Amino acid sequence: MYVAIAGNIGSGKTTLTEILTRRYGAKAYYEESDNPYIGDFYEDMNRWAFQLQISFLGSRIEQTLDMLRSGEKNIFQDRTIYEDAHIFADNLHRMGLISSRDFDTYMKIFDLTTNLIPQPDVLIYLRASIPTLVAQIKRRGRAYEMNIDESYLSRLNEKYEYWINNIYKGKVLIIDKDVDDFVADEAVVDRICEQLDRFAVNM
Repeated sequence: MYVAIAGNIGSGKTTLTEILTRRYGAKAYYEESDNPYIGDFYEDMNRWAFQLQISFLGSRIEQTLDMLRSGEKNIFQDRTIYEDAHIFADNLHRMGLISSRDFDTYMKIFDLTTNLIPQPDVLIYLRASIPTLVAQIKRRGRAYEMNIDESYLSRLNEKYEYWINNIYKGKVLIIDKDVDDFVADEAVVDRICEQLDRFAVNM
């Protein structure tokens, strides 16, 4: 079973990936955390937006090829290539931080790639309010994230909701991170696993 975990910055994707990987004895693929452009991006989004997104896209393509070659039965992926395009790159384009020409080039590469790779069997979407996201971003303390504007997080949340409700066509399991604390309450993890097992039976 190929399960991808989607959600805004600070929603808990990596933590849930770790928890589920241990529970299923599965292989985990994590989002690149040392992108060479990310620090520059948060200092000057206009200058580095396109380079950041192209770098993330390349990393995601490489990761997907590794997944296909691995032959693993169960795979959990922290963030998807779809989010890179439909959430982050599109948002930066609409903010005027990526030109239309650059965005069109990006989307051509994205479309080519997604026509060649499998879609997740299940997408887990971690829905979280801005206060929850901000609290978790501060808790993990990554220096380059400390200056993220709340309005930026809000725009991303809006795009996530639109993507989930109008664009993404696969199976989706939505977890309300404001209510369901899978770190503090193991019963929440049990419920998530029960739902994933039901998806697996019906595959």
